[in-house]
Amino acid sequence: MTENTQNTTGQNTTATRLAGKVAIVTGGGQGVGRGISLGLAESGASVLLVGRTMRKLESVAEEIRAAGGTAECLAGDIVEDGSPELIISTAVERLGGVDILVNNANMAMPLPLSDYPDDDFRKAFEGGPRVTLSLMKLARPEMAKRGGGTIINLATSAAVRWDASNYGVYAAIKEGVRALTRAAAYEWAADGIRALNVAPHAHSPGLDWWMDKNPEEAAEFVASIPAGRVGDPVADIGRPVAWLCSAEASYLSGATIPLDGGQSRWG
Repeated sequence: MTENTQNTTGQNTTATRLAGKVAIVTGGGQGVGRGISLGLAESGASVLLVGRTMRKLESVAEEIRAAGGTAECLAGDIVEDGSPELIISTAVERLGGVDILVNNANMAMPLPLSDYPDDDFRKAFEGGPRVTLSLMKLARPEMAKRGGGTIINLATSAAVRWDASNYGVYAAIKEGVRALTRAAAYEWAADGIRALNVAPHAHSPGLDWWMDKNPEEAAEFVASIPAGRVGDPVADIGRPVAWLCSAEASYLSGATIPLDGGQSRWG
């Protein structure tokens, strides 16, 4: 992994709900990850952006800095040996600790079950439950030192929708992560750590590309959302996540929060 250690100095001029907090966001360079990163920074958190492409990470970091926030970037493959340790140590060394961990990165492809290569399934599991748990375990003592923290893991409505064709593996990987979240909410509560799942629908480069290429299917997709639109990554995902990470949500843990305009039905 390569890191950019540029820091923004001066007072944060955005909201102060998360002032003094340090957040890690994997997959922070685009789409939902970008939205969450901006939402957290807008509420006062310093953010370590983690992802594959430094150019994308730096673009988001510049948005944060332009608004008066603090951001660091760390580029590389999260499944590489030593990457989880490097991510946590970078947050501690460059930003002072870990208060919030957002596991957003995903490696599962949309394919029918019968066509899914075994090697790709193993890679999806590595990039999903295994790395997520590694980061959670490494973040736990750092959060405990600071009196607690919040873990946000990303779930998917594909796990509860009837039309989940091609998303079986993706849903299975995310459901594994969801189970880890519920366990952490119980096992680590004594450390002041909360764990939540968020299931978002929002604009991203991948979704926007698909909608442009498949306008009729895209229209049906949007029509299935009671809100009548696809979510905005910052306003509809990032800002709610920032609230979930704040003291105002201190009694909320172990739950799955759908941020999808009412499209899915979680039991």
